[in-house]
Amino acid sequence: MMFVAVLFSLLAWVGLMFFHGQFWVGGPWLAEGGKARGRQDGLPDVAVIVPARDEAASVQACLTSLLEQDYQGRYHVILVDDESTDGTGDIARRLPAPEGRLTVLSGRPHPAGWSGKLWAVRQGQEEAMRILPPDGYVLLTDADIVHQEDHVSSLVRRAQGDSLDMVSEMVKLNCVSFWEKALVPAFVYFFAMLYPFRRVADPRSSVAGAAGGTVLIRRKMLEKIGGIQSLRGALIDDCTLGAYVKQAGGRLYLGCSEQAWSIRTYQTPGEIWHMISRNAYVQLGFSPWRLLRAMAGMVLVWLLPVRLLLFGRGRNRVLGGCAYALSCITFMPTLRWFNLSWWRVLSLPLVAAFYMMATVGSAVNHYLGRGVSWRGRSYEGAES
Repeated sequence: MMFVAVLFSLLAWVGLMFFHGQFWVGGPWLAEGGKARGRQDGLPDVAVIVPARDEAASVQACLTSLLEQDYQGRYHVILVDDESTDGTGDIARRLPAPEGRLTVLSGRPHPAGWSGKLWAVRQGQEEAMRILPPDGYVLLTDADIVHQEDHVSSLVRRAQGDSLDMVSEMVKLNCVSFWEKALVPAFVYFFAMLYPFRRVADPRSSVAGAAGGTVLIRRKMLEKIGGIQSLRGALIDDCTLGAYVKQAGGRLYLGCSEQAWSIRTYQTPGEIWHMISRNAYVQLGFSPWRLLRAMAGMVLVWLLPVRLLLFGRGRNRVLGGCAYALSCITFMPTLRWFNLSWWRVLSLPLVAAFYMMATVGSAVNHYLGRGVSWRGRSYEGAES
């Protein structure tokens, strides 16, 4: 039985490595926008929506990077202050805004059935639709993300050049502290495993996804799917948006960014645990059977190979070592993206175990009635 299990584990890794959309290969990447001189005719209008709740520590850096974009079309930033208690909106209003590029809205209390963030985005959408022409674009981003000055130019170039309806990027997460270096890269790695970027971009594939840190979407497509209100209860709003766009016949792009990065820090394992557990059980559709299958699969794929490599004998040890080696190889491109040393691949089974426990913790929170919590709000039972 042990031989059959480890053989299945090795075959699973062969399948993941060669037949799962190259999820582990770095990128894809957007080309940098380059410098442009003077306003260029023919570029589409872009409205940027930034929902912000208690983001005083990061909102100035985020908005400054957006206001200093070199985009040469008509361009406007809309920040929605989502009932912040730390002066987020006041900080935003004090910023100098060239050419009147910035509007700061005071968010209204969110009604029942809406997640707070999506209600804030919905209010930003109202303003964006008021100022955007039919061929314009909406850029959704978070208040803890900083953008290189040519980022918007790069996003629009890709959308227009490849006739895409939505362009999304996984921004580079903060990875400075000990715990960030140990645990954060795996977040991107597991996300790419769930939503292989190349399958997301393939119109023939049913896989759809997005990364909420950077989402550029055509106004016409946003209207076609019913606007942000069509997502009103979604807790994994970015991937739900990607699914709706693909179901509507839209073309997607999902990649890793070299032009945007998060400045939110995670100083303790508890903070990273919360980042994972916040949506892990939502991702499984609140299904205990999916949870059991996920846990069994992760034991088989992550824990069994290293256990047999260390304590097995004969062919079981060889097969376990081969499976473990394949897992390490697939993790290396993610480590390179974060500029981290190769030896960190060795701890991947331990990191996977941490993510497994956080997923179980997410389910426990759900059944104890704690729901999904973020920024002082809790949500239960919403769609994924």
